[in-house]
Amino acid sequence: MEITTTHLSICLRILIALCTRTFFQPDEFFQSLEPAHHLVFGYGHLTWEWLSPTPIRSIIYPALNVPIYWLLKLTGISDMKVLGSWLLIACPKIMHGVFAAATDIWLCRLTRQVLGRQYVSTALFLSLSCFFNVLSLSRSLSNSLETSLTTIAFSYYPWDASSNLSPQLIFYKPRMRKTLIFAALACMVRPTNIIIWIYLFGNIFWSLRSHKRAVNAVFYEGMVVGAIAGIVQLTSDSLYYRKLTLTPLNFFLTNMSSVSLFYGSSPWHYYLTQGIPILCTTALPFMLLGIYSTVFNRGPVALRSMLGTVMWTVGIYSIAGHKEWRFIHPILPLLHVFAAKALVDLSNPAPGRKGKPKKSRKSPQPHTIFNKLPSIRPAFLALLLLTLPASIYIMLFYCSGPVSVLSYIRSIPHVQLGNETVGFLMPCHSTPGHAYLHQEKLAQGAMWALGCEPPLEFVHIPVPRHPYPTDYILSRKQELSTYLDQTDVFFQSPQNYLQKYFPPKVNLSFPFSLYPASIPGTAEKLDGYPWEHEWPRYLGFFGALLREEGVESMLVAKGYKEVWRGGREWEGEGHRKGAVRVWKWSK
Repeated sequence: MEITTTHLSICLRILIALCTRTFFQPDEFFQSLEPAHHLVFGYGHLTWEWLSPTPIRSIIYPALNVPIYWLLKLTGISDMKVLGSWLLIACPKIMHGVFAAATDIWLCRLTRQVLGRQYVSTALFLSLSCFFNVLSLSRSLSNSLETSLTTIAFSYYPWDASSNLSPQLIFYKPRMRKTLIFAALACMVRPTNIIIWIYLFGNIFWSLRSHKRAVNAVFYEGMVVGAIAGIVQLTSDSLYYRKLTLTPLNFFLTNMSSVSLFYGSSPWHYYLTQGIPILCTTALPFMLLGIYSTVFNRGPVALRSMLGTVMWTVGIYSIAGHKEWRFIHPILPLLHVFAAKALVDLSNPAPGRKGKPKKSRKSPQPHTIFNKLPSIRPAFLALLLLTLPASIYIMLFYCSGPVSVLSYIRSIPHVQLGNETVGFLMPCHSTPGHAYLHQEKLAQGAMWALGCEPPLEFVHIPVPRHPYPTDYILSRKQELSTYLDQTDVFFQSPQNYLQKYFPPKVNLSFPFSLYPASIPGTAEKLDGYPWEHEWPRYLGFFGALLREEGVESMLVAKGYKEVWRGGREWEGEGHRKGAVRVWKWSK
């Protein structure tokens, strides 16, 4: 049996997904797995994005995990301690590994269309060996699925569209419809994906400006696909939230406010000086050379259109204050096209000067793993592979403690855990949620973690009956510069927090805490912070906490001692350094 590009990509991405045991972004869990687990099993941690009166998250993306959870629940496998726990974690990973493979598979198609067959193996190698793809693409992040869907749409887009090209070639209905469908799906997963398509369809309309009939045809197709996508999303979200809900609008309005800056702001050049270099790593010089060649050697229209897309996307995203590497992940396949061109042209100068190779009259052969090895210089190959050790490390080891600590909690016998409580004195969302635990009693108040709700304006939320108060809380307008969430208050002075919000003695029955964490959308304070804790049997935290004044001595005096440690002390940053520790009361 021949190992094709599709087989290779799917197997490798699933392997990466299953082997990934490190923590990258909280959204991997709290904007994907947790809502799906909550929908199927009735419990899971929902963040403010889901509980706000104007929710900003669509159920479309998390719902992809629902059939997996539902099947495991229906068959009763989810309740099998070892097998069930493993499948609840592994099955979504397998699914997202398959989604990730779509990026590699359709990148090959895109490269073949724009550059020619001789560049395909190099583009595939760039994608498969890419450090950032190993880090992010196989995770349950909406940006990762957005990247795969966008790459599929890219592969059908008429990149050579210009006023000199026949309108029949620009508007070839089957291809245009596929572009629109996958672009719409990408926008349903991440509304900000529309930024890419504003430019690309603006380019099509400009190229067809002299052909009114073709413009009308593209516009009609776009309206039909857009209307269907909008109706599906509006219906799905309204059914989920049980009220008329337009999440893309809520998403844009919320992120246009100062709320997004609550999660950090970066300078305007962040994507140029950090984002793109991190995405490309060792492929960066070849990507830059490919862009240089396109600009100064008047490269083909397709490459100039790609460059315009990259510049437009990076430019628009740079305007926003809050920036993250993963936000520009969807343009990484385009950067790999530029890098592939430079690598092949440098390694084989003659084909580079002649342009695309002549098409063979023979039937195309299956792309096996052997003829997919890139035909580039060994020195270039070695340079690209320099990130391989880092990729393996970031996948298996770096910041593994926040994930493996939940494995330790799961390993506690059910009978014992049923009478225990667990608390996490960590920056909020430092570990996965209940989808990685699947312990209903823990979700009912036996486990808590510090909150970090942003300063939302006019957010009115029904508060759960247990273990929180039963009244409603109306948030007040907050000045971002002075706003302190629960995590901020705790780390201002952990010793003072423990003295003020915890009882002086440990209650040996280890009862539930009355009000251990901020409720999504609550105000900064209501006549004093309302948090009220009980000492739990187990305390989880990062080792950096023990270096805070008075904390270690207080915990020892209360009767706690270390029973588990995961990760390495130098990993992480800020309050997340020092490895993950679990201390248990056992005096």
